[in-house]
Amino acid sequence: MRKVDVRQTPPPQRHPMIFGTFEALEPGESFELINDHDPKPLYYQFQAERTGQFDWNYLEQGPEVWRVMISKR
Repeated sequence: MRKVDVRQTPPPQRHPMIFGTFEALEPGESFELINDHDPKPLYYQFQAERTGQFDWNYLEQGPEVWRVMISKR
């Protein structure tokens, strides 16, 4: 499973990198996002731009590390 750790990535580059990773997935594939804060704004962006195309499951919810499994439907 691919892991995308954005903790050391400059904030302006995070969402484009994450969406690029998502777009490269085949239906049914997933990747694990690792972040230093709750990526709730990213979830809302996915909801707005990719409605019905993804699943979002928290694997770990802080306080220092957040891990989310993002799957393409």
